[in-house]
This record gives sequence, structure tokens and C-alpha cells, in this order.
Amino acid sequence: MAEDKGDSPTLQVGTLLQDMVLDSTDVEEFLTELVKLAAATLEGGHGEMLCGVTLLRPKRTGTVASSSEHARNMDEIQYNFGDGPCLRAAREEKLVHVPDITRDTRFPEYRDAIAEHGIRSILGVPILLEGDANAGLNLYSNHVDAFDDDAVAAAETFADEASKALRLAVRIARLTESANDLKAAMEARTTIDLAVGIIMGQNRCSQDEAFGILQSASNTRNMKLRDIATAIVASTGKSTPKTHFEV
Repeated sequence: MAEDKGDSPTLQVGTLLQDMVLDSTDVEEFLTELVKLAAATLEGGHGEMLCGVTLLRPKRTGTVASSSEHARNMDEIQYNFGDGPCLRAAREEKLVHVPDITRDTRFPEYRDAIAEHGIRSILGVPILLEGDANAGLNLYSNHVDAFDDDAVAAAETFADEASKALRLAVRIARLTESANDLKAAMEARTTIDLAVGIIMGQNRCSQDEAFGILQSASNTRNMKLRDIATAIVASTGKSTPKTHFEV
């Protein structure tokens, strides 16, 4: 009998992540749901699983989502030292597994600090992205050897599915931002054009002369051209004009 692929855990997670992308209003909301799903999916028989996502961008590092405040605090400890299993996993794009932090020699200062919070084993799994951004899935447990071979394989599979979904979420966010920027630019152009028309009527001048007056007022008052135009339109008792452009 052929295997029912619809029951595959990998396919189920992939479908859930795709649905989350479509249901989320922005990337941050998607990532918040992602870490909750990761914590629930990857939690084994060793108690609570702390989960976070670290995003590395030029000149900026931060946990963009976490399954709990405790998880966020554990990530912050790594940032304070500038190194740790999860940061290294994201930077070097390779898995970093710490079965017992008290016996690990790779991160001596970080090791002592994180152990004080009861953390015993850590798994950092890279989430491959596009461009100059890197990300990592951060998993913490207060038990030694919480991540056996099966758990590591499951985490890597989850990170692979998360990578696909996160790239899609980022692309959608960029398209939305571009559309919003275009809409704002068109609305600004409409307001400026209307203000130029008002100046032309008041000063009986050409369009170029009216635009020059508008620019001069913008420079003199150190205000954006659109803000000056909006003030001129408002002074005539008209509301701010709207374009017919729809996102």
C-alpha cells in the first residue's frame, strides 16, 4: 500500500507554516507563531522547550520572536557575549549542538552565565535566508542530552521548512511595503499638484513658477514639500486629496 503522504509530519508542518504566512499581517506576527509551533512540535520528553529565532542583519542582531519571556532572556545572554551556540549557527550556517553546557569548552564565559539559569543543553539550527540576512532557530532545555539524534533531525527538518516559509513571508512583506510606498508617493504627488494649482490661481503665475514658490517655502520653513502642500490645500478649506490607486 502506498504511503499516505498527507499524514507526513514534515508535510503537515510545511502546510501549517504556509497557512501562517498567509494568515499573518506581517513578518513579526508570522515569526511569533513560528516559534510557538516549533516549541510545540519539537518538545520531547524532557519538559518545557524554550525556543527563539535570531535574525542577523548588517549592524543589527536581535531575537525577533520567542516562545516565552524566559526564551527571550536566554537569547539576550548570547548577545551580551557576542557569541553562543545559536549565534554561531546563524553566522556560520551550520548546526551547533551542546549536549551538556557545563562540559562544553567552546563558550567558557557564556557557558557559566547560561548555566546559572538552569539551562543544560542547547541546539542552534541555521535557517537559511536570501541576501545578507541570516537566521537561527534557538532551542534550550534544562535537561542534559535533551536533543538526541531524532530530535536533532526533527529540528533540522523544521528549520528547513521554516526557511521556505520565512523567505515567502519576507517577499510578501517587501511587496506590501513597495505597494504602500507607491501609494504614499502618488498621494503626495496629488497633494503637491493641487497646491501648485492653488498657487497658480493666487499668483497668476505659470506652473513652473508656482512649483518654485512651493519649493522655496519648503526650504525656508525646513519642511517636507508634501507637508507644505498639505498646509496650502488645508488653508483653502479643502480636505487632503485621495488618489484612486488601490493596493
